Amino acid sequence: MLPFWRLSGYYFAYFAFIGAFAPYFTLYLQSLAFSATDIAILMSLMQLMRIIAPNLWGWLSERTGVRMPIVRVSALASLLGFCLFFVTSDFFGVFVAMALMSFFWSAALPLVESTTFNHLGGEGHRYGTIRSWGSAGFIVAVLLIGYALDHLPVSSLLWMSTLILATILLCAVWVPEAGRPVEARLPASLATTLRQPHIQALFGACFFMSAAHGALYVFYSIYLVENGYGKSLVGWMWTLGVLSEIVVFLLMPRMARRFSMRSVLLFAFAAAVVRFVMIGWGVGSLPILVVAQLLHGATFGAYHAAAITLVNRWFPGRLQASGQALYGSLSFGAGGMIGGLLSGFTWDSIGAAWTFTIGSGFALIGLVWLIRGLLEPRED
Repeated sequence: MLPFWRLSGYYFAYFAFIGAFAPYFTLYLQSLAFSATDIAILMSLMQLMRIIAPNLWGWLSERTGVRMPIVRVSALASLLGFCLFFVTSDFFGVFVAMALMSFFWSAALPLVESTTFNHLGGEGHRYGTIRSWGSAGFIVAVLLIGYALDHLPVSSLLWMSTLILATILLCAVWVPEAGRPVEARLPASLATTLRQPHIQALFGACFFMSAAHGALYVFYSIYLVENGYGKSLVGWMWTLGVLSEIVVFLLMPRMARRFSMRSVLLFAFAAAVVRFVMIGWGVGSLPILVVAQLLHGATFGAYHAAAITLVNRWFPGRLQASGQALYGSLSFGAGGMIGGLLSGFTWDSIGAAWTFTIGSGFALIGLVWLIRGLLEPRED
C-alpha cells in the first residue's frame, strides 16, 4: 500500500525548512555583522555540499542496500549540526555549523525521491500530487516566518528552523523503506553518453542557469529589506515565485504536447535574461518586482521540468541515477555555488543592480549554448 501521507508529510517538512532557511537565513547572518562576501561564502556551502553529499550518500546506499536508515541518520545529524548556531556567532564557528548541517541535509532528498518512485511503482503519475505538498510546506513556512520576523528578533529564526528540522526527523522515521526495482540492461556507458554534444549543451546551460540565480538565492531578501520592504512582503514575494512554479508544473503535461522540451528551455533562458535585469534595476517598483517573481515559473518551473525530462530521456535504465546526480551537482551544486560566491564579491564593489545584471549575462550564455548545441532532432 502506498504510504501517501507519510511521503507527503516528509516533503512538506523538508521544503518548509527551505522556506525558512533560503529567504531569511541571510538576514540572520547580516545581523551578525558579516560582510556580503562572508554571507556569500557561508551560503555557498549549501551548493558545495550538493556537489559532494548526494553522490557520496548515494554510493553508500548502493553499498548497503538501504535508503531510509541513511535518511534518518542524515536528518538527526543535520539537526545536531544546526544546533551549533546557538553556541557560536564568529565566522569560523558558523562556517563549521553550516558545513556540517549542509553535508547531512543534502544527503536526504535524492534518496527520498528514489524511495518515493519505488513506492509508486507503476503509479509514477501520482508523484506530482505528493511533491506538491513540498511546495505547500515552503509557502506555509515562508509566509508564517515572514510575518513572525516583523515582530520578533531575527535570531528567533534559529528556533523556528530547529523545530522544522526536528519535524523532518520525525517524518523520516515515519516513512517506510521500499524495495528496489529490477535493474534494466544498460544501453550505453556513462562515458559514451556524456560525450554526446547535446548532453554537454544541456548540462553546460544548466550550470549557467543556476549561476544566474546565485544572487537571487543569496541576496534577494537582503536586497528587498534594504530597499524598504517589510519581511512579511519578502515572504509574499518568495511565495509568489513558488505559486507561479506550481502553476507551470501543473501545466507542463499540456505544454509538452504542444512544444518541444528544447523550445521550453529556450523560453525559460530568455525569461531569465529579462528577469534578473528587472530585479536589478526595478527594485523601486513593486509591480516590476511582482512581474519578475512571476517569471520564476519559467526560470525555475519550466526550466527544471524540461531539463529533468530530457535527463530521464537521455539517461535510460540504471544511467538515470547517474544522470540525475550529475544534473543536480553541475547545476544546483556547481552553478549555484559559483553564482553565489561571485555575487558576494560584486555586491559591495559594483552594486546590486550590476550583480543581478551579471546573473542575466549567465542566463544569456546558457541561452546561446542551447541554441548552438541542443539540436531539435537529438531530443527524440
